[in-house]
Amino acid sequence: MIAKIVGMSLLATSITTVVAADMEGVPDGTPADPQTGVALPAGFKATVFAEGVGPVRHIVAAENGWVYGALFRKKDVSGYDVNVGAVAMHDSDGDGVIDKTEYFAPDMQGTGIGVYDGYLYYGTDTAVMRWPLPAGGAPKGDATMIAVGFNKETQHATKNMTFDGKGGLYVNVGAPSNACMREMRKKGSPGMRPCPILEEYGGVWKFDAATPNQDQMKDGQRYATGIRNGIALSWNSHADSLYVAQHGRDQLASFFPDMFTNEQSAELPSEEFHKVAEGADLGWPYSYYNHEVGERMVMPEYGGDGKTVSDEGQKPLVGFPGHWAPNGLMFLKGDAMPAEYRKGAFIAFHGSWNRAPMPQQGYRVVYVPLDDDGNVAGDWITFANGFAGDGPIASPRDAKHRPMGLAEDASGAMYIASSMAGGRIWKITYEGE
Repeated sequence: MIAKIVGMSLLATSITTVVAADMEGVPDGTPADPQTGVALPAGFKATVFAEGVGPVRHIVAAENGWVYGALFRKKDVSGYDVNVGAVAMHDSDGDGVIDKTEYFAPDMQGTGIGVYDGYLYYGTDTAVMRWPLPAGGAPKGDATMIAVGFNKETQHATKNMTFDGKGGLYVNVGAPSNACMREMRKKGSPGMRPCPILEEYGGVWKFDAATPNQDQMKDGQRYATGIRNGIALSWNSHADSLYVAQHGRDQLASFFPDMFTNEQSAELPSEEFHKVAEGADLGWPYSYYNHEVGERMVMPEYGGDGKTVSDEGQKPLVGFPGHWAPNGLMFLKGDAMPAEYRKGAFIAFHGSWNRAPMPQQGYRVVYVPLDDDGNVAGDWITFANGFAGDGPIASPRDAKHRPMGLAEDASGAMYIASSMAGGRIWKITYEGE
């Protein structure tokens, strides 16, 4: 059954709004630092931590002092008979730049990576596995399969993950679909109701983090549904809750030109940021969120006309402009950053293709302030910008860098990964005003 709309929303209409008198974002057009290619708020410093390490997506900073990254395309590395899908990096002299690199996960490729309870977890498109976390460097030997049985798909297949700190492993299972149409991405094809895809896809599945060989459908629990692709997924320990930023559907103008202009289709539907309780239904594919009016709308494939409000799904905490493509989500655990950054959400947007023919947008890391209960406490700001480079972006391929993964190390430093230009990772520290 589809849940009625609950929750709260915050219109996302400005990129430079101020959360508080002493907290400002980075306005569009702010020149990026010529050495690092990143623009940050006053008091923050970036270094290029790693360069050319491979097409990294998600990253994690482990307690052993190493940073691990999942490569969504296999990398040809000297000394390996087959290409590899993960990288371990270390800065042994503390200058903010890696001086040791090791590769692992031969003949694999993945997006999800995490550390929990002394183990390093890695997610391919069809499984989540783990190794004992080594004292340093890459893990050795065969991994233990933890969550298996996911179908092999060609879209929205990545298995990113998060942990609740109480033994729970949460895995995103994206929907291999745009709007659950009878015929895939065909103009005029109606949506299916009920959507059969939701039985195995379009949600978050929960597993025990330590039990081997759990099958998705036999052993996993469908924790939440109605999520097209929640690749930005994280547990907020401050609010003790799961959060997700999901990718909205595509092609409103191309499928429904009588309802949506190219300009409207570039902005809609919103990219949705949610607090997700057990049993939640976010609304896909029956509804989408329109941040410009602050309402969930009936999806056109299900009888909507771009104006009809829906009572299906959940209102997001924030609706961001369409097709920014959220890829990473992180909540800080340390106290190295200023107090106003410690309980909110950092979201990395890596840009999409579906704003065309309008210029592409996104390519930034934003910050959403939250209170003790995990509710929005002010307008979001752009925290890091300049990744795409100068000039308008017609295609994601034109972007110099695309923010992908986020991580925090034991010292409280932040890391931002990009898959472009051979793979780059920045280290962000707070140096004071």
